[in-house]
Amino acid sequence: MRQLFALCLAFAGAFALPVNANPATELVDARILSGWRGADGRHVAALQLDMKQGWKTYWRAPGDAGIPPRFDWRGSQNLSGVSITWPTPRTISQNGVRTIGYADRLVLPLHVMPKRKGQAITLDGTVELGLCKDVCLPVTLRISQELTQDIRKRDPSIVAALAARPYTAQEAGVGRVTCAVSPIKDGLQLRAEIAIDRRGSDEVAVIETDNPQIWVAQARTERQGVRLVAETELYHVNGNSFALNRDGIRITVIGGGQAVDIKGCPAR
Repeated sequence: MRQLFALCLAFAGAFALPVNANPATELVDARILSGWRGADGRHVAALQLDMKQGWKTYWRAPGDAGIPPRFDWRGSQNLSGVSITWPTPRTISQNGVRTIGYADRLVLPLHVMPKRKGQAITLDGTVELGLCKDVCLPVTLRISQELTQDIRKRDPSIVAALAARPYTAQEAGVGRVTCAVSPIKDGLQLRAEIAIDRRGSDEVAVIETDNPQIWVAQARTERQGVRLVAETELYHVNGNSFALNRDGIRITVIGGGQAVDIKGCPAR
């Protein structure tokens, strides 16, 4: 496990290097869908990625062998902030390792807040992502689009992507959720028990924390009757000791083409 952790950190470091004139950019076409401006001043746009046949990209929590997309909007104008609605991803088996991501086309809704309502927003920045087929390649994409305040008609592809988000725990009828945490060498072991209906024969649980300095291993998932049990290990990326915020634990159960987003994991 520690060797795999070191390998992931090494891959992350390679991914962070700038990519200029990378031929991998020919494998994906990226553009901003202009979307629409809401009555509250928020603009709903989307990043659309069209990948060449057979190529895939990663979800925000991509698994042991992947790196999540990273966004830099510092070139934008009249921008207060951007939040993302992630559509339900799928599990992908790659060289015996499970990753989480998307294939073919990804429409990623962006909720864009202007500094000054009633004025245009220029969304300008870069997206760093990994593209995988037989090999995985890092790609940096430059994207830019003006979002005017007079656009009101809803884009059907963005509406569909918003509808494809995971269910909330309440919507999915999730029952009791608990997490037991115990110390292990250099980290913590976490065991989550979730009262949830089965999400297909391929269901898995993906565990995240609200601390980007905590690395979470791929969870081992098994069904025990009405409960889904997931176990994983957590380590600090610099080898430091750390505290775990239970309210910041996020568990996504994926299976059967659906997902359920569970936030918080109290003790038994």
